Amino acid sequence: MFLKSLTLRGFKSFADKTTLVLEPGISVIVGPNGSGKSNVVDGISWVLGEQGPRSLRGGRMEDVIFAGTQRRPALAMAEVSLTIDNTAGDLPLEFSEVTITRTLFRSGEAEYRLNGLPCRLLDIREVLSDGGIGREQHTIIGQGHLDEMLTADPIQIRAYVEEAA
Repeated sequence: MFLKSLTLRGFKSFADKTTLVLEPGISVIVGPNGSGKSNVVDGISWVLGEQGPRSLRGGRMEDVIFAGTQRRPALAMAEVSLTIDNTAGDLPLEFSEVTITRTLFRSGEAEYRLNGLPCRLLDIREVLSDGGIGREQHTIIGQGHLDEMLTADPIQIRAYVEEAA
């Protein structure tokens, strides 16, 4: 199982539809400060179900929607789609590719889709959990979170290890 592609549209600094195609092995995203690298990681966390705006470096969930610039108006929605290669069958779905999509509208309405079909966040979390991607997403360590993990007490460290296992 590996992340095959990520498409961001109206998400944070990605006003236009932007698709990153990834290959098996190690993928690296590099660029100067302010180029959107952290927003790519935020997009992955968000589409996988992150509910805390602070974890996404925002104050409100609406902050993930492109806010506009002097030259471009704010957008009405943000959408992120993540496609996972499932040819090994690690996820409990009989598809060689699994696409998870999350959409948020400025009205506050949200939609989740699994291979294009409407679903609940709970459905996505169950599929991911069965595939070994836990709810707390310790496979993604965001800026500042590493210090939190390094200074955690033994009980919290055990919880991290159990979640990752």
